[in-house]
Amino acid sequence: LGIGYAMSLLGPAIGYVLGGQLLNIYIDIQIPKRQDTAYTKVDQDDPRWLGAWWIGFLACFFAIWLLIIPFSCFPKHLPGTAKIQAEKISETHDDGSQVLVQANNIGQSLKDFPMALMILLRNPVLMSLIIASSSEALVATGFATFLPKFIENQFGKSSSSAATLGGLVLIPAAALGQVISGVLVSKCKMSCKSIIKFMISTCSVALVLNTVFLFAKCGNEPFAGVSETYNGTGTLYNLTAPCNANCKCLRSMYYPVCGRDEVQYFSPCFAGCTSYLFNNMKKTYYNCSCIGKAKRENGSEDVLYEAVPGKCPTQCTFLPLFLTFFFLAVVFTFMATTPTTVAILRCVPDKQRSFALGVQLVFLRLLGTIPGPILFGVAIDNSCTLWDINECEIKGACWVYDNERMAFLLMGISAACKIITIIFVVMAVYFYKPPPLTKALPRKTSENISAI
Repeated sequence: LGIGYAMSLLGPAIGYVLGGQLLNIYIDIQIPKRQDTAYTKVDQDDPRWLGAWWIGFLACFFAIWLLIIPFSCFPKHLPGTAKIQAEKISETHDDGSQVLVQANNIGQSLKDFPMALMILLRNPVLMSLIIASSSEALVATGFATFLPKFIENQFGKSSSSAATLGGLVLIPAAALGQVISGVLVSKCKMSCKSIIKFMISTCSVALVLNTVFLFAKCGNEPFAGVSETYNGTGTLYNLTAPCNANCKCLRSMYYPVCGRDEVQYFSPCFAGCTSYLFNNMKKTYYNCSCIGKAKRENGSEDVLYEAVPGKCPTQCTFLPLFLTFFFLAVVFTFMATTPTTVAILRCVPDKQRSFALGVQLVFLRLLGTIPGPILFGVAIDNSCTLWDINECEIKGACWVYDNERMAFLLMGISAACKIITIIFVVMAVYFYKPPPLTKALPRKTSENISAI
């Protein structure tokens, strides 16, 4: 199970990388000729460029058929399955469900669906584990969606480098955590109750590591009109000041520049710049009425330029520390995934194992993977300090975030979900009642073994 879950993470990651490489190929493989004798000059920077997205679908088609053929050759039950199952002792939660399922032979027809569902919904151990796993899924999907944005804004990285760093942390850590937990459960031969206790320990460690947001966060760099005024003029949260009042600047054109005073400006226009030059293929701005003197230790003024394109470089050096602790937090978070599945399979009657996994999947979607990105998105929007407002006064994307508020909100959501997870896992331990060895029902022969 651990290896399977790890592959389900590594597979899409490799697919994204390979799919991205396919987009470097033109959609028609060969760039078409124009009406004249010259070839059309279309490169990847041209807005007319379209990547060969369709190659991935063909590759998947053939790859899936290569998998279907060997899978179709497997027997209904692998050799030795009946013997292995017969030697195992049932760990089904002792609430009478095992006897009820076997006595009524539930699961043979569609009319048994309501009763089978009620048996699972009344299993307190199963429902506690499902809610706990849904809470973990909420955090996992939220960070999978918005971790690059967090890294980009906190540590001043570009979108591409932030996405790369986020992927390098999330995917290997999640895969490693799932494999490690699978090995520990298998080698230590944990019982169902021991597995649930193991989940409590991993979630507790992940909760402690979650405090990385407290000591590895970065404050915002100075931003004129947002976090500070224009050299003592103008007001906060107002990009217009006396130094740029006559420039008629548009808030819909966000093009940040960094002034020699180490203050970021919304655009060259809002910085009051009236001219620019190209130095070594790099644009530099001059005659900027809003930019003050350079902040240098010796007090000298830098006269080489007044502003350069891009955000001001961050002075924060916590990125390696954050990535290290967050990597460990992800490892311990996903170390609960494989044990959760094993515990769910063991605490329900044998014939309801597949059904229990289906019920878990429904709850994961409704309580975890769907609301997770929505909740994280709302939290990030609430940390916005400067919105894009176009000529029609319609609010669009966010340009500037309050880094500390974003860090506290994400940590609060993550910590709250971790606490909910721990509470319900503790409840699962409390409610779980293993069947007495004298009353443990023997496994039936291969014809009654459900295939999962």
